[in-house]
Amino acid sequence: MTTRRDFLATTGLATAGVLVGTATGVAAKEAPAAKKHEGPHELPKNVTLLSIDQGDGTETLGVKTGKGILDVRKAARILGLAAPMTLEELLREGNAAELNQLIAAAGRSAKAKPAFLEESRIKYGRLFTHPGKIVCVGLNYKRHAKEVGMKEPRVPPLFNKYNNALAAHECTITLPPKDVAFKFDYETELLIVMGKAARNVPEAEALNYVAGYCTANDFSARDLQLETPSVQWMIGKTLDQFAPIGPYFVSADLVGDPNNLKLETRVNGEVRQSWNTNDFIFNTQQMIAYISKHWTLEPGDIIFTGTPHGVILGYPKEKQVWLKAGDEVVSSIEKLGELRFRLA
Repeated sequence: MTTRRDFLATTGLATAGVLVGTATGVAAKEAPAAKKHEGPHELPKNVTLLSIDQGDGTETLGVKTGKGILDVRKAARILGLAAPMTLEELLREGNAAELNQLIAAAGRSAKAKPAFLEESRIKYGRLFTHPGKIVCVGLNYKRHAKEVGMKEPRVPPLFNKYNNALAAHECTITLPPKDVAFKFDYETELLIVMGKAARNVPEAEALNYVAGYCTANDFSARDLQLETPSVQWMIGKTLDQFAPIGPYFVSADLVGDPNNLKLETRVNGEVRQSWNTNDFIFNTQQMIAYISKHWTLEPGDIIFTGTPHGVILGYPKEKQVWLKAGDEVVSSIEKLGELRFRLA
């Protein structure tokens, strides 16, 4: 008699065989066969990375170099070297050594010239597609708390976004119908990217677990966030494409002190936010330490760290002009680059 377990095991293996066979035929043309990284888990260092939308449904890793953007997938194919194909793979597998080897080899080899691309001709992909956790810290700048008339919190207020919200640099956010929401607001934020598993981490050691940082925008529908029954922060924060990130991931060693970075938001060219992370209520170390007391932060998890004053919500009500289709928002953070997106 065939049990349910036997059936699942048999059909699972058969299905896996079909998938492997199909995938192998495609992958063989693109890059060396992937094999699980078996070396030590290493954080990326001395790199600025981005994601390339390849036009075939994949979003793969790119490296910003003096020769242009190194297309990792193309370079791996040309040189016959293994390398992580996405930022999330790099972080979870810890195979920074493989990436470094590919970068060095491509820089030396004339054969790899076609793998170096002009950045202006790249379509950016999403840096993150399936992070295990997207953690957001609310009300984390002193002047922002003051502008919205709230007391500074005693502990970091946490909420979340979901993967459906993730979007790329130069994306277009399609706004929902007005009967769903219409009070749209920007929030330029420093994004912390975790590189090692962190549980009950003391503040003094917290930065050792960080792989790097990105520019991000915690795009928000204030009417959903604050005017729905019971106050629905999560609903107002995680509609489709409400978490654009990019254009770059910059390794922590190149950023230095995350608690002293200039931020700016421009809407249609007008400066709306201009401040510094040194106004954090809870700095980077404190946020990581607090969150890791409650659950394990894994490699590839990302943390939105709050926004400074200057948001539309903080304006007097008679001056609140909410974002609308056709607007362009630019978020910039010192050392991390400018994130640009439009609304439709």
